[in-house]
Amino acid sequence: MDNNPTPLRIRLYGDPVLRQKALPVLEITKPERQLAEDMLATMYAVPNGVGLAAPQVGVLKRVIVVDIDRNKPERTPLALFNPELEHVEGEVVGEEGCLSFPDMTAEVKRAANIIVSGQDIEGAEIRLEADGLLARVLQHEIDHLNGVLFIDHIGPLKRRALWWKLRRLRRRAQELSG
Repeated sequence: MDNNPTPLRIRLYGDPVLRQKALPVLEITKPERQLAEDMLATMYAVPNGVGLAAPQVGVLKRVIVVDIDRNKPERTPLALFNPELEHVEGEVVGEEGCLSFPDMTAEVKRAANIIVSGQDIEGAEIRLEADGLLARVLQHEIDHLNGVLFIDHIGPLKRRALWWKLRRLRRRAQELSG
């Protein structure tokens, strides 16, 4: 694996790739591991980024990276390939942001407790039970793999209140991609 991960360009709201469904990773090879490393570098390059999905960097593969301890000396980065929600329980509302929606947050209802399965960076099967911030971030990133955005979880009144910001982001995404 490359010892120098390269930060990638984060796709902004309005980029069509964000609405597409990512494809399963059939085999975790050196390029997939490098993608995960580059995604972590991308996430760490943005203040407060705690999760990133491959479609957010223009790659339609079922890969997410998460590190809710990014500001602690003992970082705990997690790369998950082909993550799936196996179980959801309870409800909790909390503020969410997204790297594809700079400077925008909204209150989003999520499951309080979840179980996620997938594969780690070495290809080993992994099963995680999560609550709190980790559960929220995992659900948010798995949504990205299915073309679902956090604004899809807010009501029409709140979405209307964000309309001008969303419109500016769409324009910026079009400028960057065109």
